[in-house]
Amino acid sequence: MTKTLKIAIDGPSGAGKSSLAKGVAAKLGLTYVDTGALYRTVGLYAIRNGVDAADKAGIIALLPSLTVEMTNEEGAQHVYLCGEDVTDKIRTPEVSHYASSVSAVPEVRQFLFSLQREIADKRDVIMDGRDIGTVILPDADLKIFLTASAEARARRRYAELTEKGIKTSVEELIAQQNERDARDSGRDVAPLTPAEDAVFLDNSQISLAETIDEVIRLATEKQLTAK
Repeated sequence: MTKTLKIAIDGPSGAGKSSLAKGVAAKLGLTYVDTGALYRTVGLYAIRNGVDAADKAGIIALLPSLTVEMTNEEGAQHVYLCGEDVTDKIRTPEVSHYASSVSAVPEVRQFLFSLQREIADKRDVIMDGRDIGTVILPDADLKIFLTASAEARARRRYAELTEKGIKTSVEELIAQQNERDARDSGRDVAPLTPAEDAVFLDNSQISLAETIDEVIRLATEKQLTAK
């Protein structure tokens, strides 16, 4: 089997992982895989079925009836929940909260692990999440740990939600962010931890374009190009 190119981007919520991964994917000709969208989709399914975010047994019970698919349509990633395109529906604060909770359930991670690995084994990919370089793609050719200050992350999220008509505040988002960071870093299963060989990149003071250029530079240094 021909070796596939793999780039892993990890980091806390709001650091800009998805935007970075999409930008790098476009320039290097990679397939972008937003793994966080998969957990958001499971979270949305739990919400729709009236299962509390803390109800581990209830979440596990939903898995046999759950189907998640990822497609690439006109250069954009779409996520399907039981056949329904939920790409836009999974980007709410409530779903974000659920995503963090369900991602801490071992059975959910195992449920989605094979899907993520299957995609990576078949094509050149760039994936972003919180355990890509440590668990999903430990053999990635390049690993980035992307971070930013709490305020910078919250302001970016605020602009994104405001554009979608969702009312919130920077202060509220910082509080939610801190809570999620604590959950993600302190959970027993696949905690948010940088891979030992990850390159740290703080983009608090640099633009998205500059962040993309830096990752392209790092990839070029390693002579990583899509086949």
